Amino acid sequence: MDAVIEGGTRPSGKVRVSGAKNSATRLLAAALLADGPVELSNFPTRLVDVAHKLRFSHHLGATADLDHVNEVLTIDARRLSAAPADAGHYDIPVRTTYLLAAAQVLRAGIARIPYPGGCRIGSGAGGNRGYDLHLMVWRTLGAEVSETRDHIEIAAPDGFKGSTINFPISTVGGTENALLCAAVAIGQTQIFNAYITPEIEDLIALLRRMGAEIAVFGTSHIIVEGRGAPLSGAHMQVMPDRIEALTWLVYAILAQGELTITGVPFDAMTVPLIHIGQAGIDLFRNDTSVHVTPDCLTSGSVQPFELACGAHPGVISDMQSAFVLLGLAGAGTSRVHDYRYPERIAFVAELSKLVDGQHLAAQRGTITINGPARFRSGEARATDLRGAMAVVVAALCAEGRSVIHDVELALRGYNDLVGKLGQLGVAIALHDTEPQRLEA
Repeated sequence: MDAVIEGGTRPSGKVRVSGAKNSATRLLAAALLADGPVELSNFPTRLVDVAHKLRFSHHLGATADLDHVNEVLTIDARRLSAAPADAGHYDIPVRTTYLLAAAQVLRAGIARIPYPGGCRIGSGAGGNRGYDLHLMVWRTLGAEVSETRDHIEIAAPDGFKGSTINFPISTVGGTENALLCAAVAIGQTQIFNAYITPEIEDLIALLRRMGAEIAVFGTSHIIVEGRGAPLSGAHMQVMPDRIEALTWLVYAILAQGELTITGVPFDAMTVPLIHIGQAGIDLFRNDTSVHVTPDCLTSGSVQPFELACGAHPGVISDMQSAFVLLGLAGAGTSRVHDYRYPERIAFVAELSKLVDGQHLAAQRGTITINGPARFRSGEARATDLRGAMAVVVAALCAEGRSVIHDVELALRGYNDLVGKLGQLGVAIALHDTEPQRLEA
């Protein structure tokens, strides 16, 4: 899918941050553990990743109702079973397919899931994002795991058994998977070196509402008293998306727009917003909203900065590209280091196509930005979800017509992107077939 963008318009108006993609897709998987309906409000109903997961859940026997107007998902998994061995629907281009295992084992004693997909953000098989820790979780909880040509099979005829999971590294996906499996396992599970992000706190909150017994000690130790049976139905509101909120904030600054951003999860963004302030940006805000205008630049321009992406509560890797964009407006040289995913630099070459001059340099773990730079219209290709949004923002800021190829990657993480931009007076059109190429 390609996006044709008429750039150079200063955005004006109000935009609401949707429910967090990195929470909503996990809560959807948790809802499959219930013996009654689960209703999730503030749900990003138009995300591509949501559509893929719901399609697979439907194949398993779950039913779902998506209310796009009120942004509510209601899902009922009482008839859910395991995927058939000869199923022809294992091609799902999302990372978190492993979260679909717990519900199948709970109801059928066996699970068959697609191999984890999602964005390639490094070299090697899986883009340096393996799934060995998920295999470890299932085996530790008593399952036999086998890898077939097109799917992973997890067999535990009597259900998961509580045990001790000690992660060798902090892992978001591993922690999520362990929580889901442990919640319906028989007996107690202790999880050490867990990675507890705001989105995982959201997952724990829903599991507790569904009747799971979960205790959190400090920042990395979790004890789950497994029910050994389905959980109960519940209702919960999905937390706002901190990555989307930062994206709108940076876009407003770069485009010199006047934008009110509502539904900002400030509590989950403390450190990133400290870096925003140190870059010379003084935000007008209340408890849930921020108003961004050119007057927010206290010295008239973004101040150069240096920051490192790593684990929460710091600047997470998914925010890396937003700060790279911000550095392009800086009055000097900025550097963004990424210690968690040092090879997450492929988007820089594509972003450079929409920047006038040589202002970006990338090597493993570090991106150097020499500002100030001017955006220019052109063609670029999305490389991953967050990199896709970076080139979209650059095209929005550039005067003239740009084409962004593979823009569906951005739609995996930004709910109703075209609709929200339209409300701000910005022109963007999506095409399933490639539009006429720009003239050289």
